[in-house]
Amino acid sequence: MTSTAQSVAPQAPHRPLNRHDYQTLALSALGGTLEFYDFVIYVFFATVLGGLFFPADMPDWLRQLQTFGIFAAGYLARPVGGIVIAHFGDKLGRKRMFTLSIFMMALPTLVIGLLPTYASIGVAAPLLLLAMRVLQGAAIGGEMPGAWVFVAEHVPQRHYGLGIGTLTSGITGGILLGSLVAIGINSHYEAPEVQGFAWRIPFILGGVFGMVSVYLRRFLQETPIFKELEQLRHIADELPVKTVLREHRWACVIVALLTWVLSAAIVVVVLFTPTYLQKVHHIPVTLALQANALATLMLTLGCILVGWASDRVGTRAVMLVGFAGLLISSYLFYTDLPGTPAALMWHYAITGLFVGTIAIVPIVGVRAFPPRVRFSGLSFAYNMAYAVFGGLTPIIITTWLQKDVLAPAHYVGALSVLGFVLGLVPFVARGHVAPAPAAGSGQAH
Repeated sequence: MTSTAQSVAPQAPHRPLNRHDYQTLALSALGGTLEFYDFVIYVFFATVLGGLFFPADMPDWLRQLQTFGIFAAGYLARPVGGIVIAHFGDKLGRKRMFTLSIFMMALPTLVIGLLPTYASIGVAAPLLLLAMRVLQGAAIGGEMPGAWVFVAEHVPQRHYGLGIGTLTSGITGGILLGSLVAIGINSHYEAPEVQGFAWRIPFILGGVFGMVSVYLRRFLQETPIFKELEQLRHIADELPVKTVLREHRWACVIVALLTWVLSAAIVVVVLFTPTYLQKVHHIPVTLALQANALATLMLTLGCILVGWASDRVGTRAVMLVGFAGLLISSYLFYTDLPGTPAALMWHYAITGLFVGTIAIVPIVGVRAFPPRVRFSGLSFAYNMAYAVFGGLTPIIITTWLQKDVLAPAHYVGALSVLGFVLGLVPFVARGHVAPAPAAGSGQAH
């Protein structure tokens, strides 16, 4: 080849998936599952953590606000970790940073499981918890874009959407694993036992899971596209994010807006809603977690379906159908609460399936930037948007709920409309790939 690859596909774009592709997908998805479990397990024990890491005489709404504020800190730290890890990912290789990010996640998760509580060390307890969440945020900031780029540059072009959708399903599988672990803990232990010691188990398990992922990723190989960039000596010769901001601002705007939609679906529907069901509608914790697990399972399947469909019918059709479905299903779900247990499970599951439309975000995002600055471009746009929207969403919803019990429905509904409108933008719908420069040229065009 005489120039850098312009698509996300290595050399044979129309070949079928082979054994190496399946191994890459399996190991990447499993690693993503274990790492994202570490990041989100916090939210499933937010109520317990609020009681343990803040003063007992603090008003419940304020305690929950501060607990979710610490959760949000993980999102606010994502841009720093994402920019630094992506910088070296574009300079030194995707695989090295792909492995480093998961180690950076595992250690803080283990530490959280061993932290003393407010009753033991006072205000130092929430400060230490905050510090660990910041480290987790930095790690996940590099993991998510890195994983999408890694898989996209391995799979053939004809299976590009399926590859990214499958990886995204693995990442969301971390939420499912967290939900199942939370169900197990709350079913096996009484409430005093959970508050006494059992809440620590999921975090200690998370640390172990993370180390397993570090080991598994040693079996992965560097992507063909990065190897080609190295061979052609076409690695970015300036700070990659500088090139992104100068030459790919429109791509950044599109990816940032799509990330806002993604954050609304994940943070509100999947992560925030279990606590919302318990606090606002007084649904038993076990039932709330069971419904959430079913919805997350449907989300995981929905990501694969969306990836497959994008390869067959195109990005625009998937976005229009998917986000319209999310708008309708989310309103049906939230307006029917508390409803019957059967209705809760059914409506939450359908909503979870349409949340799977978020797999379209990395499908659009990866191909929006040329290979030379792809990791940095996606990481910058995605993490900056998630830091703002994902980080502030729990706080906004918690505050909004003081005035309107349907705040989650309105927020998700509004962002679903935004996702639908973005599906009409030509840049998004045609699957634009930012052109790569010819070998030896100075900049990415």
